[in-house]
Amino acid sequence: MKEEREDRFIVSVKVGPKGQITVPAEARRMFDIKEGDTLMVMGDKERGIALIKDTEFYKLMR
Repeated sequence: MKEEREDRFIVSVKVGPKGQITVPAEARRMFDIKEGDTLMVMGDKERGIALIKDTEFYKLMR
């Protein structure tokens, strides 16, 4: 499934045998994610999982 707009998108990814996913190109472009960047993985049992660049996470925590 894939739906893309200028300010948001929906795309499905599969979890590989090692539990890894690929961050879709749309997300990497939109959020300027480059090779070597660190992402924070946040989870809430009721709301799900979210990814955020560590630099943005630390800005929010200030």
